[in-house]
Amino acid sequence: MGNGTISTRTLNGALAGAVAATVWAIQQPLDKLLLRSRYDDVELLGRTLRNGPGWYPVGLLLHVQNGVLFGAVYANVAPALPIAPALRGPALGLVEHVALWPLTALCDRFHPAREDLPILAGNRRAFAQASWRHLLFGFVLGELERRLNADTADLPPGPPPDYASNGHGSLDRAVSTVRD
Repeated sequence: MGNGTISTRTLNGALAGAVAATVWAIQQPLDKLLLRSRYDDVELLGRTLRNGPGWYPVGLLLHVQNGVLFGAVYANVAPALPIAPALRGPALGLVEHVALWPLTALCDRFHPAREDLPILAGNRRAFAQASWRHLLFGFVLGELERRLNADTADLPPGPPPDYASNGHGSLDRAVSTVRD
């Protein structure tokens, strides 16, 4: 990763994050219905910049952008985590959720559309929704990123190694000792 280029691993992670955030947004109406809670991340984000008609596309764009950023970072951090690959995405999704949930008190107090949004701090249904959403996001992100980066999963960053996997060096550099 030199000269300002972005690695394939990072781009694949960003793509996986965009897909995971989109899945999250698409399923939100269902979890709102099942958990009987109005909490909506796309609305929360969209009404931050546009508190009126047109907040949905703005919120969706911000939500997917957040997924892209999280996915890009995740793709570079996840391989170093000492847990099973299938658990990395859900684990990091839930860690992020639990770490940032206390900030909902600030949202309840300072969000420009706070009068139109549900109170989040202390709201168990909203916390359950957010937990489910982060778990789903993490699962989709982790699995998709793992598949997209499968060919680079065990390679360190940088140029390909100059040795064979059998430990005997590169065949390209083999020197024949047979004389004619």
